[in-house]
Parts: sequence; C-alpha cells; structure tokens
Amino acid sequence: MSTNGKLFVVGFGPGNFEHITKRAVEALQESDFIIGYKTYVELIQGLLTDQTIISTGMTEEVSRAQEAVKQAELGKKVAVISSGDAGVYGMAGLVYEVLIEKGWKEETGVAIEIIPGISAINSCASLLGAPVMHDSCTISLSDHLTPWDLIAKRVEAAAMADFVIALYNPRSGRRTRQIVETQNILLRYRSPETPVGLVKSAYRDRQDIVITNLKDMLNHDIGMLTTVIIGNSSTFLYDDKIITPRGYQRKYTLNSEKQPLKPHQRLQKEAEPWALDQETGSMQEAYTESTGGVGLLTKASEKKSTSFEVAMEALTRVKGQTVQQSITPIVQQKIESVFELAVSPGVANKQFTPKQMMTLAEVVGEKGTMEYTPNHKIVLKIPTTDPEVITGKLQSANFLLSPIGDVLTLKACDFCDGEKVESIPYADEIQRVLGGIDMPKELNIGFNGCGMACYSAVMDDIGIVFRKGKFDLFLGAKPVGRTAHPGQPVAEGIEPDQLVELITNIVNEYKQNAHPNERLFKYFKRAKKIQGYLYQDIAPKIKIEPAPCED
Repeated sequence: MSTNGKLFVVGFGPGNFEHITKRAVEALQESDFIIGYKTYVELIQGLLTDQTIISTGMTEEVSRAQEAVKQAELGKKVAVISSGDAGVYGMAGLVYEVLIEKGWKEETGVAIEIIPGISAINSCASLLGAPVMHDSCTISLSDHLTPWDLIAKRVEAAAMADFVIALYNPRSGRRTRQIVETQNILLRYRSPETPVGLVKSAYRDRQDIVITNLKDMLNHDIGMLTTVIIGNSSTFLYDDKIITPRGYQRKYTLNSEKQPLKPHQRLQKEAEPWALDQETGSMQEAYTESTGGVGLLTKASEKKSTSFEVAMEALTRVKGQTVQQSITPIVQQKIESVFELAVSPGVANKQFTPKQMMTLAEVVGEKGTMEYTPNHKIVLKIPTTDPEVITGKLQSANFLLSPIGDVLTLKACDFCDGEKVESIPYADEIQRVLGGIDMPKELNIGFNGCGMACYSAVMDDIGIVFRKGKFDLFLGAKPVGRTAHPGQPVAEGIEPDQLVELITNIVNEYKQNAHPNERLFKYFKRAKKIQGYLYQDIAPKIKIEPAPCED
C-alpha cells in the first residue's frame, strides 16, 4: 500500500457553514477527491474549489468507501463526507471495514483521520429545547443494513429502560411500516402524551420543527430528512420547548425563586413538575399543561373502548363465552433514584423520640444512608421511586423536613432544653419565612436564645443572639479553615418586632447581588456594606501559611 495518500472521513454537521468545524473545512480544501452522497456534496459545494467530486446515490455507501480507499492507495488525499458525525450512522465504520478487508495496518497503510461533526441528535435537540439531558440512545429505523427484527428489539429495550430516544432514518418512500411499528412498541411503555419533537433539515433552508406527542406523531410529515426525538417519562413541555430534567428526582427543592410552600408541599407534582412519579407507560396518567404552561402528569379521564375491544365484546356476546385478548399489557416500570433531604425534631427541639428513630430506620432501609451534621440535622439519602411516601412517613413522625445544598439553613440552640422560651417564636418565624430558600452558596443562620451563645451563633454566616429582651446581630463569619473567625458584631439591642424583617432584607440582598458560590463573608468584604452595616476586617492579623486539603 502507498503511504502517500490520506483518508479524511469528515462529519460536516447539519449542513450550514456556521456549524461545520474549522478542521473539517481544512480537510475538505486539502483533499484531491471529495466522495459522498450527492445531496451532501451539494450542501458543501460552497467550500470546494477544484477537487474531483465523486457523488453517488442512496444505498451506495459501500462503493463510496471502496472508491475512497482505492484513491488513497494511489497517493491521493480523499475526503469521504457524512452529514452530522461520520461516526454516527456515517461513513467512518465502512471505511475501516474496507481497509481491514485489504489488510490495512495503521503503521504501514494509508493515513486516516476521522473528523467529528455535530450529530443530528445534538443539532435537533438544540432546536427543540433540552430534550436530551438524561440517558439517551440513537436508533436508525433503516433496515437496509440491519434486520428489522433486531431494530425492533432495540426499540423495545430502549422504551423499557426509559431512554430518551432519537430515531434516525425514520421513514422513506418505500419504507413506511417501521415508524408505525416503532410507535406501537413505545406506546406499550410510555404515556401517549410523551413529548415528541420532529425536526426536518435542521439548520438548512427548509428547516421544519414540529412539537407533538407520541400518540399524534404519525399525523405529521416524517421522512428521511426527519429526526424524531422522543422524551422519557420525566420529559415535559414548557412554552413550546421540550425539556428533560437532568435527573429523575431532585433534591427537596429545585431552583425556586421564592419558597411560599410548606415543607410537605414542595414535592407535590403541582409544585415541582420535574419531580414526577417515574412510571413509564402508565396509561392511567396523562401529560397535561398547568396554568403556568408547565407539563404535569395527571390522572387521565376514563379510557374509551377501542374498536378492537368493542369487537371482542361483540364476539363474547355471540359465542356466549369470554374471548381471550392477546394484548401485551403496559409495563408499570419504576425508576429508582436517590432522594435527598434533611430532617430534625424541630427548630428548638433537639431530642429524637423512639418513634422518630424507628421511622428513620424504616424509610432509610438497607440501601439508604443517614448522616448527622453540625447543623443539628440528619441528612437522608434514600433510593426510592416515590418520595411522597417517604415524606409522608417522616411528617407523621413530626419531623421538620428541609432541603439540602445551597439553601438557607437555620441552626438554633436548644434554648436550655426549652426553659428559655422567650425568643423561640422568632426562630420559628425565621424558619417559616426563610428556611430552605435557594442561595448563591449555603447560608447558615445561627440563633442563640441567651447571651452565653453556647451554640456558637457568632460563628455562622448570620449570627443572632437574644440578650436582655432584644437581639444582637453578627455578620460575615468565616466558619471553617485555619483563618476562621467569628462574625462582625454590627448591631445590638434590635427590637424583637424588627428582627425578622431585618434578616429577610439581609438575605434578599445577598441572594440578589452575590456571585454564584460566593459565601456571605466574601460578599460582605466585596460589597463593603449590607443593609447599611459597614464591613470591618476582623480576620486574624498574623500570617498563616495556606493549608491544602491534603494536609
């Protein structure tokens, strides 16, 4: 074999020049020969100069690969082109197969370079919203090179496993039944209202986008230039966009701008449409839109009898005996995910009851974990398919439920085992108003019920100390590290009826103005003041050598 030639297998993306990579353009212009399907050659014509072009029709992929290898062995630089990515239903595999048949070795044979491009699943997804945010697969419905029985098995496996599915080559002029059979398979496992996107000629002149659902998808034009993207059981519609959450279940709250809901309300489907019950193919559920435009799973209306069922009933009456129906039942598939939340006996109460401990053991089980934290809460991580069952059991045991992550957490003392009760209502009110709100970074409010401050409120981001019937306020503690320091005392003698509003204003200012992942003490130092309280540097003045985590 000659080593002077070179093979470029080029994926040029969806077809417009804005989405083709620089390396792909360089390879095309460097080549002596351009070999490809004639429609693809026309799409890149504007990038070509005096190259020799060999274009063939559909189903002639093998001959194109053979011709490319032949010209490369003759010392030519050859670009074999594919739309999308050449390694995804493109020409890369066939070129390698032809080389292998000829005994090609990388060290001695013609050089080969695979140049990646944007595949249809990616380009089409970008036009539909964000439908491919979780596990997904691509399946070509063309049985030109793969037996249909094998394709059907793959469709069923993907449907059963709740993958987001991208269908390539869904229908042609002579091949029409495959997309129909595919829909029938998917309907055994997924709601008829599952969002579906149909994208034809993405980013080309005749681009066409249709948002539909699984039961109605065949009512629209689907051809060889169409990519069909079918959502999974958590995919929803919002403002004509198809959105698939990154996970099947979220932490206790997800990205809420405000938190008017009580803890037990936050995981209801109406509050968090992305935390849906993960039952794929449940025909008793329908995908609807709430008043806010977010898709929700709701109970469907009573199912009407199909024509087949009517016929079965008629046969039963004629024969006087039951006629057995050979219909594959819909699979009730549960998707198990990790549900995370924090629990405590209450704001002031630090004592767990035997019932609460037994409830924790029950809901966590053998697979979950419990971790006690410095915030006087137990963090639970529980594999489950139904978080509402867990929250229900925890609430029945009188637990206070809280989200975890970058949220506001109130850390109150035990008020001397409840003996110093005067300030407890204010701690409860701060928890009710602010507890669990999303923050740029985790924010801890320490609340101590007397001047002893024995629960170290001054070492929290916001420290509140009740003393002589009024409150003292500390801001900007650095709670961890060798340069840790308490919060700056910014006010003494705050009237009780002013406390909650003041803390709310401080929290809102930090939430609105802080950078992502910026702790309160860093924001205070950068902003120089919060709600009129001026920043003062109270960090240790001696020089301390930085200590990496490994130390």
